[in-house]
Amino acid sequence: MIVDQVAKAWAQRALVDGPIVVIDGVLNFRLFYNTGASFSLFSNGGAIIGLVVIGVIVVIFFALRDAGRRLEAIALGLILGGAVGNLIDRLARGSGFLDGAVVDYIQVPFFATFNGADIAINVGVALLLIGVFIKR
Repeated sequence: MIVDQVAKAWAQRALVDGPIVVIDGVLNFRLFYNTGASFSLFSNGGAIIGLVVIGVIVVIFFALRDAGRRLEAIALGLILGGAVGNLIDRLARGSGFLDGAVVDYIQVPFFATFNGADIAINVGVALLLIGVFIKR
């Protein structure tokens, strides 16, 4: 969560004048403000999205208490950290309650622009799925 916020602050300073090409045609850093959910769905729906995220955070807290294995705890921790990182954006980068935009800065061709919190959420979900298959 702290690393995510530091990276977003860097992006807001370093990318204001335009994108940085890291690997041409593969990876760019580009500043984008997302007021919606993943892939900019539900644009300007930040308050509703924020309330849903708060609900998810509460559920994850309870799930962490019952996490039976280290993999499950790590996965839930990653999801929790990513959710809180993006929720901080919604709280801090808007004029009203939860209407702020999430700072995205990692761009790959033919895909959405995303951030470190999004990566943590997706890795956490993948680890949860792996854990389910390992249990079976």
